[in-house]
Amino acid sequence: IQNSHTAKTVSRKSLCILNNQTVSGAENMKIILAFLFIAPLALSARAEKDYSSSDSAAPPETKSRFAMLDDVRILANGLLQLGHGLKDFVHKTKGQMNDIFQKLYIFDRSFYELSLQTSEIKEEEEQLRQTTARLQINNEEIKNLSQEMNSKIEDLIQNKIQLQEKVWGLEDKVTKLAIFQPSMQETKEISSLKAFVEQQDNHIKQLLKIVADQHVQLNRQHNQIMELEDKLNHMELQELAENSFTGEQTEPEAIPFPVRNATAVTYKSDGAAPDCTALYNSGMQSNGVYTIKPNGSEAFDVYCEMKFGSSWTVIQNREDGSLDFNQTWDAYTNGFGDLNEEFWLGLNKTYSITKQGDYILRIELQDWKDNKRYIEYAFSLGGPETDYTLQLSRISGSIPNALPEQTELRFSTADRDMDVINDFSCPENYLGGWWHSECEETNLNGKYVAPRSRGRLDRRKGLYWKPKKGRYYLLKSTKIMIHPTDLKSFD
Repeated sequence: IQNSHTAKTVSRKSLCILNNQTVSGAENMKIILAFLFIAPLALSARAEKDYSSSDSAAPPETKSRFAMLDDVRILANGLLQLGHGLKDFVHKTKGQMNDIFQKLYIFDRSFYELSLQTSEIKEEEEQLRQTTARLQINNEEIKNLSQEMNSKIEDLIQNKIQLQEKVWGLEDKVTKLAIFQPSMQETKEISSLKAFVEQQDNHIKQLLKIVADQHVQLNRQHNQIMELEDKLNHMELQELAENSFTGEQTEPEAIPFPVRNATAVTYKSDGAAPDCTALYNSGMQSNGVYTIKPNGSEAFDVYCEMKFGSSWTVIQNREDGSLDFNQTWDAYTNGFGDLNEEFWLGLNKTYSITKQGDYILRIELQDWKDNKRYIEYAFSLGGPETDYTLQLSRISGSIPNALPEQTELRFSTADRDMDVINDFSCPENYLGGWWHSECEETNLNGKYVAPRSRGRLDRRKGLYWKPKKGRYYLLKSTKIMIHPTDLKSFD
């Protein structure tokens, strides 16, 4: 009875001690309850064992009491240690929860700031769209006004011609009157006609000045519209899905490209056109195959494409995969394919055109979702002694850059690879000749691969555009063309 009473007292004290501790987990509570349930039974068993094994000479009650006090001390010490352990566990748990709450706070704040930035971008995009719409409306109004003014100017020119005829008639009369004394009335008539002619001339001059000012304003608004369209295209890049062109990385500002002090392209004395732009200015303003003769070169055929009020010389065209571009060095030098279908004009022919002056390189791309993008570079192309080294500087475009800038890129093919990277030939392994610097930047002369080819190896051997640190974008069609940088060279 005494042992049972003592055990109950110890259990009550243990519960009081545990009630003063802060325990966060249900599992810890279960362990404590199990320990408290087993402790009295263990004390009773040990007391009976000590009582039966004790010396018969000692009083049983005294030995049992001493045994119970030792067990109580052991139990109290164990419970105290358990309490300290639970206290440390609670502190650690609190620290972990504080860290979690702090990270959640940081995440919520970042998410809120991102939402604000997204809202600002959408508002700016909407403002750009509205501004573009207003500029287009103003552009149409100015065009209509310009047409009306041109019509009025034509009428004035006709009136001027008629007045000049009258003046010539009056001059004849004045010549005759120089011999004979003119009357006072005829003198007044001549003076009034001269004043009227001068007034009409001044009016025509004012109209011509107004037309010139309107033309300058139209050009300025056209440039603003082009800039806004570039900004809108850059924003739309972020919304396209996989295998379509995206704006995953911000393009750096275009680095000024060193322009050579070369003489602008002009007609030769025999009338042969040096490129498609010259043909356009001479009156040939339809797409098709034409014969050109650059300065210091033999005549050859090229495909001319009319675009932006001028004509561009196409040097590469791919649209359906009907032509194998895995060709030799000689083929890429001289050109191959059909100019009305898929073709490569040839490095030697392209060099003969570009060595006449400064040219723009324009690359037009279309993915398998029929999204169309472009990019333009100022560039220089070396001759055969440099393996047709290409150097680029981005001017503008609606797609992230995928070609190294301000770097000399040597052209190479499978049978003539000058830049083998770590014993790895880019043209041999990725098919098609190209200006390789690294084997994965881009390859517009690769194998024509449809989107059903999901393997990484097939995609890297295919026709693709790959911005730095971006994914491979399989292409459906590509076109590379050139145009003189000075659009007035052939005026």
